Parts: sequence; C-alpha cells; structure tokens
Amino acid sequence: MRLKNKVAIVTGGARDIGRAVSLQLAREGAKVVVNYFNDEEKAKDTLALIKAEGGEATIVYGNMTLAADVANLIAKTKEAYGEEIHILVNVAGGLVARKKLLEMDEDFWDQVINLNLKSVFLACKATVPFMPKGSTIINFSSLAGRDGGGPGASAYATSKGAIMTFTRSLAKELGPEGIRVNAVAPGLIATTFHDVFSSAQGRANTSNATPLRREGAAEEVADLVAYLASDSSSFITGTNIDINGGLAFS
Repeated sequence: MRLKNKVAIVTGGARDIGRAVSLQLAREGAKVVVNYFNDEEKAKDTLALIKAEGGEATIVYGNMTLAADVANLIAKTKEAYGEEIHILVNVAGGLVARKKLLEMDEDFWDQVINLNLKSVFLACKATVPFMPKGSTIINFSSLAGRDGGGPGASAYATSKGAIMTFTRSLAKELGPEGIRVNAVAPGLIATTFHDVFSSAQGRANTSNATPLRREGAAEEVADLVAYLASDSSSFITGTNIDINGGLAFS
C-alpha cells in the first residue's frame, strides 16, 4: 500500500495499459480518477474491477485535447477527493492511422500531435497547481519516440519523442517544488493498439527480435508506473524508462 491516501488521475485510464495502471494504483492504496473519452462501458468495467478488489475510484469523461474538459476533470477530482492531487499519469494518446508524409494533411498532423502531446501539456498545466511536495507525474512516451516508429508512424513518433523532451524540461522546472516528472517508453505490449495497427507477422517478427522473445503485458507497464508514482523512486526524475524486453536500449 505504497500509495495509501494518495489521489491519482489516469488519463485514458479505462482500457488496455490505462486500465492496468488504474487497477495497480488502486491496489497500492490510491484513490483513482479514471478518465475516459471513447468508451463509457469500458470505463464502467474498469471501475467495477477496482471496486471488486476493495479499491476506491471514480470515472470522468473528457477529451484531453480540450482545455475545458481537462478543467472539468480536475474539478471532478477535487469534488470527489479534496484539494490535493498527488499523482498524474498521462496515458491518453494514440496513433490514429498509419500515414506516410505525402498521405498526411495538416489536419491529420494536428490531430495526432494534439492527441499525444497537447493533451499532456494541458493535463500537467491544470494539475500542477494542486500538487503538494512529493507529488509525481508519469508521462507515456514510446519506443517509437526513440527510433522513429514503424511505417506511417512519423507523426506519432514525433509526438512521443517530444514527450521525452517535455518530461525532462518539467523535471527541471518542477523539481525545486518537490514534484518529480518521469516517462515510460513501452515497446511491443499486447494491447488492442497493436491488434488494430500491427500485423500478426510484424508482431511475431518483433517478438523474435526481442531478447526476451515475447510481447510485454500491460500489467508489467503498470508495475513500473506504480513504482514511479511511489516514494520507492523518490530520487528518480527526468527519466524516460524503456520497457521493451531488451529490444532497444537508451
């Protein structure tokens, strides 16, 4: 129960890695606000799973690319759990579609950048005023942010690389306030993201090229997030931690 009495927000917390993170933070004692956008039923299922294990949580709808929705998320969090927010995990994001340079228009580029980068900026800006000393922010980057991603993922990879830089900048800026900022950079994790955007053969090829010879699990990423959210990592900030089975090293 490393996170007992802590209040945590997980953007995109209703499914896949976000769900695993929400569950793990609740298991460790946090009161979790699960943000969702596309699927209310998945959010309700996540809430039910948390409560079935004796955890405390609430769900809040919101598009994290809109400042008004982010402000509402913060307001609902304070309404439910008080004035302090101790943990922010920015999971919300996505590839949207695979498009090469000449297939992309300006609207598509903006959509991907806003979904992955602007959402993190808005969530951090809105949450930090309510974070006491000892609070933590965990952003989600990606292996794509290091290696440029697969075919048609340049916009996504660019946004995830920018998150790495934003994480380092915030760590310097917020460190004197006692707020730590880190990011995790998952590789191939078995989620619906890859069910939609990656071929079975491509996934098999990646798994075979990974030293551990398998895909990762969402729960393994959630364990890392819980560690970064806790005082167990109290002298770690500004890092972008790879979790990819040894496929690539920073």
